[in-house]
Amino acid sequence: MGSPPAALDGPQARPFWRSLGWGLLVPVSFTAGGFLAQYPHGLVVAGVVVALAALAVAATLAGGIWHRPGAAVLLSCTGLALTFFAGPGLYELYMKTAGKPVRAVVAHVEKRDARRGADLSCTVVEAGGGRAVHHLTEQQNCSTDLRPLQAVTLRTDPAGLLKPRLPDGPDDGGDTALALEIAAGLFVVTGVATFSASLRRRIK
Repeated sequence: MGSPPAALDGPQARPFWRSLGWGLLVPVSFTAGGFLAQYPHGLVVAGVVVALAALAVAATLAGGIWHRPGAAVLLSCTGLALTFFAGPGLYELYMKTAGKPVRAVVAHVEKRDARRGADLSCTVVEAGGGRAVHHLTEQQNCSTDLRPLQAVTLRTDPAGLLKPRLPDGPDDGGDTALALEIAAGLFVVTGVATFSASLRRRIK
């Protein structure tokens, strides 16, 4: 009499663990795409490809295979939002915690008109022997609060792949924490929605 429940445990357990795996894989893929998109040159394209692949997989699984159209719409929205918030948030956290501090001087701050509005560009020169020059944008914390000849402390990527990051302005201190909190919430919602859709999938 004890063997039938044990036999049922196997088939019941496998869908649970598969659902849990999808519930982790989908939000992790969106997060990885957002972080990769912070890197310059070819890795930006790689990040976009990873994020779009995660979107396609999530929508196909939830809407096409599991027949949960509501979950497919939810995953598409939360997954893309997760990509946009997790990428910059993780970039800022990485540079703040692992970035190497380097003394530098602001050489020039320029506001350029673009189709989507004014863009800021900061030219910063390292104070060390190499006197490396960096052209940074608002993504790297370039702001109108900076002035020529102002001394700043850059955070540089130990791996040498990411652009350096300027220090936070007076109104930017909480932006990193807020972006990470939103990303964490979206990660949980995306994972739970994927897990639930997989576990409650309808077979047609």
